[in-house]
Parts: sequence; structure tokens; C-alpha cells
Amino acid sequence: MCVGTHPLVVGAATLHDYVVTSLPRHPSEGTERERPSLAVARAARVLADAGVASARAEAEQLAAYVLDVPRGRLALADGFDPGQRDRFEALVARRAGREPLQHLTGRAGFRHLELAVGPGVFTPRPETELLAGWGIDRARRRPDPLVVDLCSGSGAIALAVAQEVPAARVVAVERSPAALAWLRRNAAERAAAGDRSIEVVAADVTDPRLLAALVGRVDVLLCNPPYVPRAVVVPPEVAGHDPDEAVFGGADGLDVIRPVLSRAAELLRPGGGLGVEHDDTHGAAVPALLAADGRYAEVEEHRDLAGRARFATASRRADGPRPGAAPAWQTGSS
Repeated sequence: MCVGTHPLVVGAATLHDYVVTSLPRHPSEGTERERPSLAVARAARVLADAGVASARAEAEQLAAYVLDVPRGRLALADGFDPGQRDRFEALVARRAGREPLQHLTGRAGFRHLELAVGPGVFTPRPETELLAGWGIDRARRRPDPLVVDLCSGSGAIALAVAQEVPAARVVAVERSPAALAWLRRNAAERAAAGDRSIEVVAADVTDPRLLAALVGRVDVLLCNPPYVPRAVVVPPEVAGHDPDEAVFGGADGLDVIRPVLSRAAELLRPGGGLGVEHDDTHGAAVPALLAADGRYAEVEEHRDLAGRARFATASRRADGPRPGAAPAWQTGSS
């Protein structure tokens, strides 16, 4: 899970609140259809006034969704008939009220996947594709890798690994009943499309007995946990729609990360790789936890495309913990 920084904008505006008189509706000549370019321009102004950062791009995505055409072919579409125009305006009004775009279309892109998302599951973010890519590269080094995805949510990371590393056995762990429903739906869709099936496990990732049968066997363990510190004010798309338990990780944002790092050291085989996403304020804290645990080597911090600290990686030591090292579970605790 990853939370971007966007201005907080309150209030559910409607499209008609923002109709710009300089952009009147002009149906395509001889028809009742309105050209997509005009509708998109008007909608982009609505979304920009509502504080949506990528207003033009999102207006185009909603238009393409309503017209059922690829966004790149929007200019070649026939245009909106009256019913489609009304539907488009209703969706734009909801987006202006800061309902997530992915909830409006019911889909979220992640690497080469289109996943079903909606209320009850965290919407995967583009930044998390970097963590998935690291895990995929690591898994490809093994002939038949065992990959575990903790806090799987919609299944984005697990399903990306299964698609891009067909030889991998992938285990996805999630505890939320609502999120599990989306995870199982996406897993079934991808299996039907020909990807290798993943194993879905309903469990709490902070359970010290998690995946007991896999202790010492996991090649790659990936985790995008709840990590936002409780006091942080998040954008309305997050505050009003992403599950609270998938966003906040306690007072310092590390309540889930600490036990995950400890259990991962037990699940990983010697030389196995760990990757965990974290808040951009944790660029020093998470590598410090990994180093203090004593069972990890090659600790490295990674930044996202905006230059923010985004995820940390490490390898399971083959020679046991360093003498005097404290378990990561206890580091920083009272």
C-alpha cells in the first residue's frame, strides 16, 4: 500500500456546478452525439477545480470507460450519445467528490495486469510496481521459486509475480474478509486467463506462527503493509475509501512492519530475499530495523520515481544472526 501526497479538497461537487460557458456542447454534425474532445475538456475543468491532480488524464480515462474504447483511440470514437453523456457526467461528478477513479471504473492497472477493485480493498498504487519488479527479478534467479506476498490486498504483487515468473509457486496472505473476496476474484480471473494459479491464505501477518509449514523455504518474501503513521492526514480518496486497516500502521507506522521483518527472517531460506514497502519517512528506520535484527545482510533502501524513500530490501544471512543483534520485532519497543 502506498499513499501519495495530494491536497485535501472537501465537498462533493456536481458537474453542473462547474460547467464552463466557453465550452458549450456541440453534437457531432447531423447527430445527437457530442465530440469526446469537448466533453473531456469540460470534465477536466470540473476535476481540476475539485483538486484532482491529473484532471485531464482522468477525464480521458472516464470518457474511454463510458465509450468502451482504449484511451489512445478516444479521438476516433463516435462520441457520446445522450445516455452516455449523462453517465459520463455522473461519473465526473463522483470523481469531483473525490471518489477514487478506480472505484468508478472497477479496475486498477498494475504492471501488465488489470485488477478488479472497489470498496473494502486497498487500491494498488503505481509506486508498488517497483517493489513487485524487484521481487520478480529476484525470483527469476531460482529455477522453481517459492514467493510469498504478505498483506496481499487485491493480489497485485502476487498476481504480477505469477504472471511474469510462471515457474513460481506464489502464496498470498491477507486477513481482511472484504479484501480476501477481491483477492480471490482476481486470482480466479488471472487463472482463467492462463496465468499460474496462486495460493490464497487467510491469516494475520503479525501471527508469530504464520505459514509454519514454509519456515526456511521461501525464496522471495514481499510485503506492502499498512505503514502510514496514525497522525498523518491522508488525501480524501484514501480517508474516505481505502480500508483504515490497510493504511495506518500505528503511531509510528511500524506496528506491522516490525513483526513482518521478524517472521520473514524465519520463513526465508539462507540467501532468500525480502522486500518491504514503507512510508517515505521510514527511509532510515526500516533499514535500521533490518540491520538490528542480525539475520539480514545486503540491506538496501530504494527510492521511487519521485525520489522518495519507498521500500527496503535485504537477504537472509546464511551464517546466522550477528552476535549481540536484537530481533527486529523488539527494536524500538518499550
